[in-house]
Amino acid sequence: MKAKFIGEDFLLSNDVARELYHGTAEALPIIDYHCHLPAAEIATDKRWGDIAEAWLGADHYKWRVMRTDGVDERFVTGGATGREKFQKFAEAMPRALRNPMYHWCHLELARYFGIDDLLLSGDTAQEVWDRAAAVMAEPWFSARGLIAKSNVEALCTTDDPVDSLEHHAAIAADASFKTKVLPAWRPDKGFAVAGGEVWNAWVDRLAAAAGADIATADDFVAALERRHAFFASRGCRISDYGLGAVLSEPCSGAEFAAIFAKARSGGAVSPAEEAKFRSRLLLVCGEMDADAGWTWQLHFNAIRNNCSRVFREVGPDAGVDSIGDWPVAAPLARVLDALDSRGKLPRTILYSLNPRDNELLVAMAGNFVRGPMPARVQVGSAWWFNDQMDGMLRQLEAVSQLGLLHRFVGMLTDSRSFLSYTRHEYFRRILCDLVGRDAERGAVPRDMALLSGLVRAVCHDNAASYFGL
Repeated sequence: MKAKFIGEDFLLSNDVARELYHGTAEALPIIDYHCHLPAAEIATDKRWGDIAEAWLGADHYKWRVMRTDGVDERFVTGGATGREKFQKFAEAMPRALRNPMYHWCHLELARYFGIDDLLLSGDTAQEVWDRAAAVMAEPWFSARGLIAKSNVEALCTTDDPVDSLEHHAAIAADASFKTKVLPAWRPDKGFAVAGGEVWNAWVDRLAAAAGADIATADDFVAALERRHAFFASRGCRISDYGLGAVLSEPCSGAEFAAIFAKARSGGAVSPAEEAKFRSRLLLVCGEMDADAGWTWQLHFNAIRNNCSRVFREVGPDAGVDSIGDWPVAAPLARVLDALDSRGKLPRTILYSLNPRDNELLVAMAGNFVRGPMPARVQVGSAWWFNDQMDGMLRQLEAVSQLGLLHRFVGMLTDSRSFLSYTRHEYFRRILCDLVGRDAERGAVPRDMALLSGLVRAVCHDNAASYFGL
């Protein structure tokens, strides 16, 4: 009988790895401290009509595979039926060998649809479609059901400061749902001061949410502070900033006020002025996060919406973003030092989409650690284009060699899909195999209690204590 591709020892190449995974990592609950799941879909316990809607509907990773394989956009984000889109994706899957999507998709089929006895292809698409439909008709297959099946202890969504958080309130009020769902503060729209009418419309929404007029820069900051406190009252403990480039341009209070006034009155803000405004606002937000005892996450070196044709036709988050290459070290050092010098540096997690920055970031994080919190500043898990086997291993090696792997807060999904929790399994298998291979070759002691403690810390315990969960 042919061995299953996704067998119980998938990616586990040695005895120590198998013992670590099955004996420690496999059963640990998931803490998904950064994702993009819509809180509304958790609150309403969303269900999907078919596997195409659940699997392809908002997954730009899968869209990129299809486009690269030559699939017409009609079958990616266009008007083709779900069955037609699924067929095209299935036909592309055999050509995705060695792409992480091949692993992820077969893990998702195995874990959520019970399909581990065949490989997805054009020839098997109909059988997978039919078997998936039968599973999706079962009562448990819903947003909350998938979270529960994935053993998710806590998750943090990504939320705009103007959000009412009503869906979070509804989730928290339902004692039957055991997973802790918390908001995370993402004020990126407030940084886009050169956005003209779009930015001003967002500031108006912020004023309405805060219940105050916003005419000056001081009003703007006060409104952010009011919403920040509201988020804290709803359990928020984490913020997140999509920076693009890391900026640290000098900007006085007077300059900040003048740039704000120009933008608020409809004037054109220059790139230099926008850089100054963004630089000062990041420090303002960092102080808010520090005062609230939050962790802030800084994501940078993503260059977004590169293909204007797809952006016009589909919109943002359409799969035409890529790795950026802005300078990191000097401006990041200035940002962290400015806050640290004032005793206002929050717990900090750094992410660069460019893998060249791994060692740079781990070395930078070590400059600003301060007890008693272990690894107060650290490098986050391999992100976006890097959350594949090679990217995870490179990140783990950098943290191991230049920092303390035992203090790393571990994996996250960074996903809009309720089927993405297999990424935690993928990470855990890769981690256990890495540690197991070290033990097999004598690079670390073959002490199972010691190694199991490392795996448990990285896969669960560090995140629970670091984020106060």
